[in-house]
Amino acid sequence: MSLPAPPDPTADAGAPARDLRQHAGVQRVLAALAVHGVEPRVVVLPDAARTAAAAAAALGVTTAEIANSLVFRAHDEEGVVTPLLVLTSGAHRVDLVKVAELVDGIDHLDRADADFVRAATGFAIGGVAPVGHPAPIQTVVDVSLSRYLHVWAAAGHSHTVYETTYEELLRVSGGHAIEVA
Repeated sequence: MSLPAPPDPTADAGAPARDLRQHAGVQRVLAALAVHGVEPRVVVLPDAARTAAAAAAALGVTTAEIANSLVFRAHDEEGVVTPLLVLTSGAHRVDLVKVAELVDGIDHLDRADADFVRAATGFAIGGVAPVGHPAPIQTVVDVSLSRYLHVWAAAGHSHTVYETTYEELLRVSGGHAIEVA
């Protein structure tokens, strides 16, 4: 069953909200999506949505329908560290051991700090989008997101999200489907 689309919080918000759609991060996301033929509806939230719970509350959806973009530090057996983007349901806590076991070439994972996240993605925590990064990032997508007709992902700024689907996330991110929790 699909929930009705949430009201657009920017419908009568005036110029400041529309300006966020012109933010450089949002424009990078829109350009990356356009390459894949995707023209999403970007919703500008009234407050920063730095957590899945905050985004879900603002949109009137469940936390599970939020596609969190979480960046981890992936260590290989030689000690080389690269970013791993995990697109997971907001209702899940990523099992780092499980994900490391399921992704080829990863010995172990640990949390990334804000500087690592920004360097890898070009976005600040809270606005990390599935696409629009300076360089390709190895990505995995939580299979539990497939339960929902639509999910919501960050659109390049902590006040912006866009509606997408599980299949679309896989396609545009080049991600691989795995169980992350």
